[in-house]
Amino acid sequence: MSDYQLTAVGHIHSPYKQKFAIPRQPRLVPQAKAKLVFCADFNREEFVRGLDEFSHIWLLFRFHETADKGYSAMVRPPRLGGNDRKGVFATRATFRPNAIGMSAVKLEGIEYHNGQLSLLLSGIDLLDGTPILDIKPYLPYSDAMTDATAGFADVRPKTQMSVEFSESATAFIALQKQYPELKEFIINVLKQDPRPAYKKQKQGEQSYGMTLYEFNIRWQVNGEHNYVSHIEKV
Repeated sequence: MSDYQLTAVGHIHSPYKQKFAIPRQPRLVPQAKAKLVFCADFNREEFVRGLDEFSHIWLLFRFHETADKGYSAMVRPPRLGGNDRKGVFATRATFRPNAIGMSAVKLEGIEYHNGQLSLLLSGIDLLDGTPILDIKPYLPYSDAMTDATAGFADVRPKTQMSVEFSESATAFIALQKQYPELKEFIINVLKQDPRPAYKKQKQGEQSYGMTLYEFNIRWQVNGEHNYVSHIEKV
């Protein structure tokens, strides 16, 4: 086999500080805002000239936190409850031979501030610090195939999860003026039900925590109800 050397063109500054609670596909949580900051060799406006004509872009990236764990020929997709096994090339699992992923995300804008070139993105599903290997414009006439089928992942995942906030969590959110969509962001993340598949079968109340932006968020799940009990700054 041939070896290839890849160089990151930039890195993602994302609200997702840990793998847990990241949506399993892009654009499921529109309020997930991020910034792609270009590396020094690509920190020139020439590289993105004309990109602002496109509403969405493809990001090719590296699963940097799992790349050193190797790959598996067979994986257990969460969409199948973590029970059935599929070939890794029939899934979007992270444990891949080259640890390469792809996401189609919304391009909100291009920023050049104090000599630093960045892309402003939304609907992101990438961990903070993810290295970006390439960027390509999304072409609706070619990339959106209306007659395509997708096997076990043919429909958008849905849950009946409800989300409620404690009085203290609601008051805390109201003070975070720099994040006007924080409450809706948390709601949409929790509605995706980020729990491991095997946890969803368990009865009774379960407690979880996650970090979004610089906030620690604690919540409890009972059946299909989420209760956000506490939020604090990291």
